[in-house]
Amino acid sequence: MKKLVGQVTPEEKNEIQTLFERRNGLNELAKILTADNAELYEKLVKDMGETGTKFQNWWDTMAKKYNWEGCENGNWEINFDTCEIYLVDGTCSCKK
Repeated sequence: MKKLVGQVTPEEKNEIQTLFERRNGLNELAKILTADNAELYEKLVKDMGETGTKFQNWWDTMAKKYNWEGCENGNWEINFDTCEIYLVDGTCSCKK
């Protein structure tokens, strides 16, 4: 199930898009980087943690700001073209 629950500003969309792209890039780098280069590996792990925290904080902040409908087993996703936010879940009845 995918349900439209809100929209963000273009500026807010740009924030999460930057974090989304960074997180994906770091995940790709993690696939090819070995622990042989300990210094670079530690930087990657630290950056992945920081980016993941910022990513989750953005969603938490926006959900609170806009009072999006949520679901225990659901998650939100954004359409980067329209700035629309969707609740995605097929296993529970959604609540606010």
